[in-house]
Amino acid sequence: MTTVAIAATDSMLHFELAMACEVFVRDPSGLADPWYDLVVCGPGPVRIGRFRMEPDDGLDRLARADTVIIPAVEDIDAELPPDLLDAVRTAHEAGARMVSLCTGAFVLAAAGVLDGLRATTHWAHTEALAARYPRVRVDPDVLYVDNGTVLASAGKAAVIDLCLHLIRRDHGSTVANAVARRLVVPPHRAGGQAQFVTTPVPARDDHPLGNLVPWAMERLDRPLTVEHLARQANMSSRNLARHFKSVTGTTPLQWLSTQRIRRAQELLENTDDSIDTIAHLAGMGTATTLRRHFHRTLGVPPDVYRRTFRSASPPPA
Repeated sequence: MTTVAIAATDSMLHFELAMACEVFVRDPSGLADPWYDLVVCGPGPVRIGRFRMEPDDGLDRLARADTVIIPAVEDIDAELPPDLLDAVRTAHEAGARMVSLCTGAFVLAAAGVLDGLRATTHWAHTEALAARYPRVRVDPDVLYVDNGTVLASAGKAAVIDLCLHLIRRDHGSTVANAVARRLVVPPHRAGGQAQFVTTPVPARDDHPLGNLVPWAMERLDRPLTVEHLARQANMSSRNLARHFKSVTGTTPLQWLSTQRIRRAQELLENTDDSIDTIAHLAGMGTATTLRRHFHRTLGVPPDVYRRTFRSASPPPA
């Protein structure tokens, strides 16, 4: 997936387009080889929000890209450019990986790319997307959706989450984490996390989860349970679940499982440790348990993941 083509037409939103450019423009880790060849495609000079842009190539270039990204459109009720829809259909038929950011889902849906697939968009527009395109299975409660070759994100910050997810799929966690560090954003938010979280981060230094999260991260190799977390936070399991849902959009058990899988990914990429050792260090107990959870979460067994994403050198400090 070396060529990433970003579509640019009048009345798209500059934030989503700019973030895609920023994420895919260079590899700060120096570990990915090859990195992406980024090209912005448009019908000619276009106005993106308050800015004028000169695309690198025409919309027909989308058909020769490995990954095609459609940024957000400003007005979901405006007529979509026919040449953009034609270029999107052609690229999809040519086998490109299709990605919509925020309201870019309306473009993929209008082109028929999302027919029969799960998709999402900004929470304020999910009802409109579902009503206008009944063949699309709209999920209003997730950050992004990955159908394999067709992906869609919710709005704004979820755009970064999906872009990092793509890098993680293509180059592994170490490289994705390096890009996240450059952007000064969390390295991973699972796609199934709720779009609208009342309190995205603890609002006070003395928030009950403020000390619990780093405490748990230092003890992933131990047999932690929800009861252990609740006891450390000095609250009931039910109260802990409520706090976790409000802050992270997920449950304590799901959060713990995600952190353990991430720890296993990093160890597979950057160490020669056996699967048994990694299972212990990631808190999975046995290699059998690790293989089951790893395959269920990522779709491949740990040894295949290691061969695919093994880094040539250690991650940057």
